[in-house]
Amino acid sequence: MVDKNIYIVQGEIGTVVGAIKRNSRWNTHTPLDEEQDPLLNSFGHLKEILNNIKVLCDVEPNVFLRPFLEVVRSEDTTGPITGLALTSVNKFLCYGLIGKKYSSAIKRLVDHPGTVLRTLLLTPVGAHLTNESVCEIMQSCFRICFEMRLSELLRKSAEHTLVDMVQLLFSSEFGEALLTDPPCFLQLKMRAGGMSESSKWKKQKRSPRTPCHMVRSPSGQMDSTQSSPLSSNNLSGSKPTLSFQKFHSSLSFSFKSRGGSEESQVEHSQSASVESIPEVLEDKGSVTEQSDSPSIHDMDYVNPRGVRFTQSTQRDGASIIPYGLPCLRELFRFLISLTNPHDRHNTDAMMHMGLQLLTVALESAHITNYQSLLGLVKDELCRHLFQLLGADRLNLYASSIRVCFLLFESMRVHLKFQLEMYLKKLMDIITSENIKMPYEMKEMALEALVQLWRIPSFVTELYINYDCDFYFSNLFEDLTKLLSKNAFPVSGQLYTTHLLSLEALLTVIDSTEAHCQLKVLNSTAQQDQSETLLEEGDSLLPAENASVYGSLNVPFFYSAEKRPPKKPQRFSSCLPNSQELLDIRTKKRLLITGTEQFNQKPKKGIQFLQENGLLSTPLDNNQVAQWLRENPRLDKKMIGEYVSDRKNMELLDSFVNTFTFQGLRIDEALRLYLEAFRLPGEAPVIQRLLETFTDNWHKVNGSPFVTNDAGFALAYAVIMLNTDQHNHNVRKQNIPMTIEQFKKNLKGVNGNKDFDQDMLEDLYNAIKNEEIVMPDEQSGLVKENYVWSVLLHRGATPEGVFLHLPPGSYDHDLFTMTWGPTIAALSYVFDKSLDENIIQKAITGFRKCAMIAAHYGFSDVFDNLIISLCKFTTLSSESVENLPTVFGSNNKAQTAAKTVFDLAHRHGDILREGWKNIMDSMLQLFRSKLLPKAMVEVEDFVEPSGKISLQREETPSNRGESAVLSFVNWFTLSGAEQSGLRGPSTENQEAKQAAILCIKQCDPEKLITESKFLQLESLQELMKALISVAPDEDTYDEEDAAFCLEMLLRVTLENRDRVSCVWQTVRDHLCHLCVYPNESCFLVERAVVGLFRLAIRLLRREDISSEVLLSLRLLLMMKPPVLSRVSRQVAFGLHELLKTNAANIHSTNDWFTLFSLLECIGAGVKPPASFQLSSPPNDNDTGAQSDSELPSHHVSEVSLDRGYTSDSEIYTEHHSKTRIPRSTTDGDVATSGWLVVGKDDVEMSKTTQANSKALLNHPLVNQYSLTLGQDLGQHDTKSLIKCVETLSFIVRDAAHVTPDNFELCVRAIRVFVEASLNGGEMSKISKVAQKLRGGSRAPNQRPSRPHSDDEEDEGVPASYHTVALQLLDLMHTLHTRAASIYSSWAEEQRHLEAAGRKIEADSQTLWTSCWCPLLQGIAWLCCDARRQVRMQALTYLQRALLVHDLQTLDATEWESCFNKVLFPLLTKLLDNISPADVGGMEETRMRACTLLSKVFLQHLSPLLSLPTFAALWLTILDFMDKYMHAGSSDLLLEAIPESLKNMLLVMDTAGIFHSADSRTGYSDLWEITWERIVCFLPHLREELFKQTVIPGRPLSPQGSLPPAQPTSPFNPAETRHPSRPASPQEPKPAGVHGKTDGFQHSRSDCSSPMPPSIPSVPYTTSPLQAPSPLSQSPLILQPLASPLQVGVPPMSLPIILNPALIEATSPVPLLPGARSTSPSDEVK
Repeated sequence: MVDKNIYIVQGEIGTVVGAIKRNSRWNTHTPLDEEQDPLLNSFGHLKEILNNIKVLCDVEPNVFLRPFLEVVRSEDTTGPITGLALTSVNKFLCYGLIGKKYSSAIKRLVDHPGTVLRTLLLTPVGAHLTNESVCEIMQSCFRICFEMRLSELLRKSAEHTLVDMVQLLFSSEFGEALLTDPPCFLQLKMRAGGMSESSKWKKQKRSPRTPCHMVRSPSGQMDSTQSSPLSSNNLSGSKPTLSFQKFHSSLSFSFKSRGGSEESQVEHSQSASVESIPEVLEDKGSVTEQSDSPSIHDMDYVNPRGVRFTQSTQRDGASIIPYGLPCLRELFRFLISLTNPHDRHNTDAMMHMGLQLLTVALESAHITNYQSLLGLVKDELCRHLFQLLGADRLNLYASSIRVCFLLFESMRVHLKFQLEMYLKKLMDIITSENIKMPYEMKEMALEALVQLWRIPSFVTELYINYDCDFYFSNLFEDLTKLLSKNAFPVSGQLYTTHLLSLEALLTVIDSTEAHCQLKVLNSTAQQDQSETLLEEGDSLLPAENASVYGSLNVPFFYSAEKRPPKKPQRFSSCLPNSQELLDIRTKKRLLITGTEQFNQKPKKGIQFLQENGLLSTPLDNNQVAQWLRENPRLDKKMIGEYVSDRKNMELLDSFVNTFTFQGLRIDEALRLYLEAFRLPGEAPVIQRLLETFTDNWHKVNGSPFVTNDAGFALAYAVIMLNTDQHNHNVRKQNIPMTIEQFKKNLKGVNGNKDFDQDMLEDLYNAIKNEEIVMPDEQSGLVKENYVWSVLLHRGATPEGVFLHLPPGSYDHDLFTMTWGPTIAALSYVFDKSLDENIIQKAITGFRKCAMIAAHYGFSDVFDNLIISLCKFTTLSSESVENLPTVFGSNNKAQTAAKTVFDLAHRHGDILREGWKNIMDSMLQLFRSKLLPKAMVEVEDFVEPSGKISLQREETPSNRGESAVLSFVNWFTLSGAEQSGLRGPSTENQEAKQAAILCIKQCDPEKLITESKFLQLESLQELMKALISVAPDEDTYDEEDAAFCLEMLLRVTLENRDRVSCVWQTVRDHLCHLCVYPNESCFLVERAVVGLFRLAIRLLRREDISSEVLLSLRLLLMMKPPVLSRVSRQVAFGLHELLKTNAANIHSTNDWFTLFSLLECIGAGVKPPASFQLSSPPNDNDTGAQSDSELPSHHVSEVSLDRGYTSDSEIYTEHHSKTRIPRSTTDGDVATSGWLVVGKDDVEMSKTTQANSKALLNHPLVNQYSLTLGQDLGQHDTKSLIKCVETLSFIVRDAAHVTPDNFELCVRAIRVFVEASLNGGEMSKISKVAQKLRGGSRAPNQRPSRPHSDDEEDEGVPASYHTVALQLLDLMHTLHTRAASIYSSWAEEQRHLEAAGRKIEADSQTLWTSCWCPLLQGIAWLCCDARRQVRMQALTYLQRALLVHDLQTLDATEWESCFNKVLFPLLTKLLDNISPADVGGMEETRMRACTLLSKVFLQHLSPLLSLPTFAALWLTILDFMDKYMHAGSSDLLLEAIPESLKNMLLVMDTAGIFHSADSRTGYSDLWEITWERIVCFLPHLREELFKQTVIPGRPLSPQGSLPPAQPTSPFNPAETRHPSRPASPQEPKPAGVHGKTDGFQHSRSDCSSPMPPSIPSVPYTTSPLQAPSPLSQSPLILQPLASPLQVGVPPMSLPIILNPALIEATSPVPLLPGARSTSPSDEVK
C-alpha cells in the first residue's frame, strides 16, 4: 500500500518539471540533456527515491524539499516557475507533510517569501460557520480570483485562500477539534440519535482522525472556523443541510411510479434508458445567486444514474448548525462546472483554477465515501477531464492528467468504463502521428501511464477486469505491445519517451520480482494465507474496497449502500485460477472473431459461434437475443437486419423480451428499444419491429390503452415526431410540428377515444428537447453525448463491477505476457545506450526477469535472457587474438559477462538451451587464455606434479628449424613493422589485465563446482552442451575438445552422488574419443586419463562400480598402436585405481578386465580379439552392443545386464568376415573336446572356449613350455615398471588376493616374466619408427607426450633391471603363501556355504592353479641372459621345489613337475642364452643339473609308483648326456658324473634295479639305464658296479636295446622345418592325457623335447640308433598322466593335437633360437 502523500509530492514534481521543460531554455528530449541540467537532475533523483519507498515519512522532508527550494533560489528560473515551486512548498506545509520534529526543514523555509510564512503562522480556527457562511467566503474568493481588474497580489491571495478552503472542506480529518469542544459534539450526537428512527437513509460511521486547520479570511482577520466531520456520511437525515433555490429547482423532477425506498430506485435505474435520465445537475449556477438563497434542511441521494432525490425538513432557526456535505457538494459541483471546455464562459484561467482546486480536493478527500459526490465524479468530472485531454494548452492538459491520476488511483473501482476510455485516449496520444502534437504531450501521457503502472496491483486489475472480460478491450496486452514498440527508437537516438516506455514495462517486472522475493522469504506463511484466500473464495474482497489494497492512507469505508462485495458473473470466485482466465481469454478471442464475421454476414457469425460451442445447436433464441444485447462490438445496422428478418420472428420476440419496459412511458421505452439497433428503412420491416415492441410494452405495463393498435399508432407517431423535429432534411422543407398538430394527429386513435392530453404533452416535450438518437448516424457532440450515456448506463449494470485484487495475485500470467517485449526492449536499450545509469537499469531489469523466471520455473524465458546477454559479452563474436583487448576495454561487455555468470550461478537450475551459449563463451575464454589457472590445469598420473596444463606452451622447437627464415624476415622488415612486432602495447596489456580480473570475478569455476546442486534436467543439458560444444570439423582444435572433456569430467565427479543418471552420456562420449581414433593424440590421452579419474572416484559407489569397471574395457577396444602410445597413462592410472579401490572389485570379470589391461600395456600383449571393433562407427548394418554384451568371458557374465544398450560401439568375436555358425563352434567343442580350426582362426589364433571353468578367453596354453605362448609386442619400460609395482601391491596384501583374481594374478606375473626376460628386448623400438609415427600429426594437433625411452636420453630407468628380481620375489611370495591362502578361503566358504564355484585346498588344486605355473615362471627367469637374475631365479626355484608344502604332492604331480618345469628349463639352458657370459652359463647349467638330481632323489619313492618311471628316468639320463657335451669348461664334465653317480647309488641302494624274476637279478631298467649311459660315460659302470657287469651281452641293434636317442643337445635351428622359425618355447609333452589313449608314443618320444609331429634328425652318427616301431615299447605304453592345461580339469575326451592346431596356438616366439642374443650381434 503506497502512501497518498507520495503521490502528492510526485504530482508537484510533475507540475514544476513540466513548467521548466516548457520553458524554451530546456526544450530537449534526450535523457543525456536532462542528466546534465542540475535542476531537472535533482528532480529525477527525487523521483527515483519516491519510486522506491512505500511511506513518505521514510525520507526526511529535506530530501523532497531540496529540489523545490533549489528552483526558488536559482537565478535562471522565471517568475512563474519560482511561483509554482513556492506553491508546492506551501502545499507540503498545509498538508502537514513536514512534521514538527523536522525543525531543520522549517528553518530552511524562513528564507523564502511571505506567502509561505503566512501559512506557517496560521493558528487553529474553529468558528462554527454555517453552510451559508462557507459559501459566502468561497463566493468572495472566486469573484476576486476571476476579476481581472483587481491587482495580481489580491488575486493570488484569494487563490491561496481558496486552496486552503478547499483543502479544509474536503479534508476528512476533523475529529480532534470535536474532542476539544465536547458540547458541540454532544449536540450533534443527540441530533443524530433523535433523527435516526424517522430516517429512511443508512448511517455512516464517523472518521476518528481530527487535526485542525486555520483559514485566514480575505480581510486578513482570523476567523476561527470549527470544522465538522465531513467523513460522517451526510446522506443521513440527521444532518441539517444547505441548498439553494436555483439549484433546487432542477431537483423537483421525480417519477410517480417509484417507491421511496433506495433499493427500488436503484433497481429501476439499472434498467432505465440512459437517455431518460433528466439533466439533473446544472453546470453553470452563479455562486453569487446561490449564496443568497435561504438555507433548508436538505437530504439528498444521487443514484448511479445521476438522478438526485431530495427530501426537505422545516428550517430550525434556533440552532446554528456547522457546515457539512451540502456546501461540500455544491463547491465540488461548481469546481467541476469550471472545467467544462464546451462552456464558453470558462476561460483558460478559470479551467486551470478549477483543475487546481479539484486536485487539492481529491488529494484531501475520500470521495468514495459520499455517494452524491461519486455520481458527479462518474459523469461530469470524468467527461470534462477527457475532453480536456484534447486541449492545446499544455498546462490544462498536464493538470487534467494529474486529476485523472488521483481519480483512478483511489476510485477506479467505481470507474471501470471511464478508466478504459482514459487509457485508450492516452494510447491515441502516444501513438499519434500528428506533426502538430507537441512532444511534451506524448511524454506526459507516458509518464501518466508509468505512474498508473506503479500503483500496486493496478496492472493486475487491468488484466483481470479488461483482458479477461468478454466485452472490454485487451487493455493490458495492447498497452504492453504499445510500450514495447515505443521502447525501440526508430532513429536510433534514445529519447526520454523510450526510457519511459521501458520504465513502465519494468514496473511490472519490479513488482512481480518484489512479490516473488516476498514469497520466497515467507513461503510458508504465504502458502497458508493463499490457502485461506482460496477457501474463502467469494467472500474475500469487496469489489468496492478501493483502499484495502489501494493506496489511501486512511481506513476505507464502504459506499453509502454498504453493498456486499460483488463477483463478476464470468468468474467462479473473486480470485479465479489461471486456467479459468485462460479459458475466458480463449473464449473472448472466439467471440471477437464471431463478432467480426457477424458484422459482415450475420448468419456466418452465428454459425461460427455455434461451431465453437459459444452458441448452442440448435439455436436457442433467448441465448442469441442475450448475445445481441450485451455485445457492444456488434454493428447496430446488422442487428437490425438480423432480428427484423421474416425467418427470425421468434428471435425478435426473444430480443424484445430482453428489455425491461415496465414503468416506462412509451417514448422512454421506445428510446431504449431503438438504441439497441438501427431501424431499417423499409416500411413492412419497421411495422414488424414496432408491432412486437408495442405488444410487449402494452402487456408489461398493464394495457394502459384501449387496444394494442393504439399503442402501435402512438409508437409510430413518436418516431415520425422525432424525424420531424430533428432531421435536417425535413426541417428544410417544412416547419416543425407544434404540440397542437401532434395532438390533432392522434385524435381518436386510442380505440376511437383520445389519449391522455398531459401525457401527450410530456411526450412531445421529451422528444423535442432530446432526440431519440439512432446509433452510428450521428457525429460531433450529439454522438459524444450518446456514447457517454451508453458508458454510464453500462457502468450501472453488473458489467461495471471492477474486481479489486491483492498485490501479486496473477504475476505468473502477467509475466508470461510481458517477458518477451520487456527482454527485447532491455536488450535494445542496453545495446544502444552509453549512459552508465541506463545500462545499470537494464542490467537490473535482466536480473529481475531472471529471478522471476527462476521463481516460476520458466526455462524458455531464462534461456532467452542468457542468450541475449551472451551476445553482449562479445565473447563469441570476437576473434581469439583480439578478444582480451576488446573485452578488457569494453565495460558493457564485462558487465554483461558478470551478469551472465552470476545468473547462471544463482538460477542454473532452470537453464536448458542457454548452457550451450555459456559453454561457448567459456571455450572462447579458454582459447584466449583468460580463464583462471586452476581451470586449465588438470589431473595427470604421469607428471610428477600430478598436474598438466591444457594450454600448449609456446614451444621454442619451431625456432631452430626456421632460424634462417626469421633472420631473413627481420632483415626485410621496415622499422615501423618491427616496432609493431615487439609486443603488446601497454593499453593492450591493461585491457588484458582488466579482462582477466573481470573473469576472475565471474568465477566460472563455480559453474562446475556448484553443478552438484543443479536439478537433474539442467545437469543433463549442461553435459549435452559440453559434449556438443566440442568444435566442428572445420575449426577442430584438440585443446578445445580436451578442455570441454575436462569440464565434463569435473562435472561428472562433482555429481558422483547421482552419477548413474548421467553415466551413459559420459561413457558414450569417452568411448567415442578413445575407441575410434586411428592415431594417438593429446585428446585421446586426456580421455584415457579421464576414464581412470572417474573410475578411481566412482568405484566406491556400489550402484555404479560394476558399470564403471565394464567401461574400462573401452581401453581394450582401442586400436593397439593407439593404446601403446598411451600405455604410460594407463599404467599409472591403473596403479592409482587399484591402490585406492582394490577392495571394491569383487567379480572375476572385472579382475579379468584389469589384468588384461595390465598385460596389454605393461607387456605388450595384444588385447583379446573379442574386444576389437569390426567396423567403423558409421556402419549401420551392425547392431550396437553394450559392455554387458561383450562375448562372454565367464559363465556368470551372462547374467550381468546393466539395463541399457549403448549404441556407440560394436563388438565382434572375430575380425573375419566369414563367420562359422555358432552351433559348430561353441557348442560342439564344449561337448566333443575337438577343436575346429578354420583358416581364419589360424590367422587370428584366439578362440573362445565355452567351458564350465574355462580360463578367461586365453588361448590354449602349452603346459610343457615355460612360457604362456603369448604374442608379445613392444612395451614401454616405464609402463612395465608401474604395472609390476601394481601387481606387487596386489600380491603383497593378502586382502587383495581373492579367489576371483588369484589365477589371473599368477598368469599376469608370468606374462611380465616373459616381457622382462633379458631386460625386455622387445621394448626397444627403433627411433625412426617412433619419429615416423609422431610426424604424421595434423598441424593443429598437440603431440601426446613421448612414451618410449628413446626420447629420454635413451636411458632405461635403473629400476627396470630389478623388475625381474621383483617378479621373482612375487612368485616366491605367492608360492609360499598359496597353501595357507587356499585353506583360509576353503574355510571361509565352508562357513558361508556359498553357492557357486567350490574352493578346494587340496594339493592337486594348488598344483594346477598355483604352484606349477609359478614354478614355470621362476624357471623361465632361470633362462635370463643376465647372470644375477639367473642365479637369483635358480636359488628361488630350488627353495620353492624343496619347500615343505610340496611334500604333499603325489607321484603324478611330481612327474608333471619334471615334465613341465625342470625338463623345459634344462632344454632352454642348452641354448646359447648369454654368449658374453660363458662362465656364468656353465655355472647356471651345473646348478640346474644339480637341482634336477636333488629333486629326483628327494621324491624318488613317490616317483617309483609311476608306470612311466622308466621314461622319466631315461629323460633325465638324456639331459645328463646333453649337458656333458654342452660346456666348454671342465665344470660340467666334473659335476654331471658326480650327480649321476649319486643318483645311481641311491637308486641301487633302494633296490630299484633289482628284480627277483630276472635271471641276472637285475631288472630291465638296469639294462636300459646302462645302455643309455654307455653312450656318454662308458667307464662309469666299472667305477661304480664292477661286480655287476654282465659279459656276453653285446649291444645289438636287433635286441631289446633302448630306442634311439639324440645323445647330445640338439640345435633347434637345424631340426626345424625351414618354413618356420625355431622356437625354444615349444617342447611338447611326451604323452597326452586322456581317459583312453589318443596316441601311444614310443619311448623315443618320452624324452624328446620336440613335438611328435616333427621328425627328429639324430645328432650322432651311430648307425645303431634307428627309430623303433611303436609296438616295441612294452614299458611305456601309458601316456603321461598330467593335465593339458594349467588350471583346467581333465576333459572328458582327449584333445587331438594336430599340426594345424599347434600352428594356431603357438604365437611367434619371444626369443627365436635362430637369432643371436649377444649385444654385438644385435648391433649388426
